[in-house]
Amino acid sequence: MRHGKKFNHLGRKKGHRAALLKNMSNSLVEHKRINTTLAKAKALRIYLEPLLTKAKTNTTHSRRTVFSHLQSKESIEELFGPIAEKIANRPGGYLRIIKTGFRKGDAAETAMIEFVDYNDVYSNETQKASTGRRRRKKGKGSSKPAVAAKNEEE
Repeated sequence: MRHGKKFNHLGRKKGHRAALLKNMSNSLVEHKRINTTLAKAKALRIYLEPLLTKAKTNTTHSRRTVFSHLQSKESIEELFGPIAEKIANRPGGYLRIIKTGFRKGDAAETAMIEFVDYNDVYSNETQKASTGRRRRKKGKGSSKPAVAAKNEEE
């Protein structure tokens, strides 16, 4: 029975699931964006966001705690270096999941999971939209006075 067990088991035993999430976390930290199934992306977000919160404080204890989950020195250096600088003032929500459709072979729903602060294209569009004025294209109203002035000359 699964009473009270709220996390997704992903069809794997505990050891296999832990290894999957660790490897996906290391890949995401290295590449800043990965494509996977929607269920794995949601499980990865739940797994990695507490580690990102812990990475904001650069202490020996937090480094050892995060290393016990990821077990990759390169990931730890990246996480406590450039990534921690970018997410320092963000109170949470470090990862974004974007649905990308369905996989051809088995029709599994796929998604792209990425760091919110590393997508420059998406964040620049939202900044431009909020800072710029709304522009309207003037329609037929602007051409009527020109036509009326032309008729008066004739």
